[in-house]
Amino acid sequence: MNLDEFYERLRKVNEAKGYYFNRDRERVDFLLDALLVNKERYGYMACPCRLAAGDREADRDIICPCWYREPDVQEYGTCFCNLYVSKEWNESEAPSESIPERRPPERMPF
Repeated sequence: MNLDEFYERLRKVNEAKGYYFNRDRERVDFLLDALLVNKERYGYMACPCRLAAGDREADRDIICPCWYREPDVQEYGTCFCNLYVSKEWNESEAPSESIPERRPPERMPF
């Protein structure tokens, strides 16, 4: 599957749930490409913005879309990676703020 097909597939599924891709298509393409690399590497789409253990069970909370997407988008308008955003965030001119890491330290592989 090429990047444009992957983009369209995920866009349709996620927009139906109220999640949109960041308006910065270059950033989105970079992150989607990284998801595909992680799928090839690990067999699942580990979040490209977090360190994966390479163990599906240990990483289940960071398989995209991760467990933290919903609370991040609700609170900040964007997920940790800035891949998924709210419609309002995309339409806003305000710069995004840093999103704190919600993943508990005990789930991190280091």
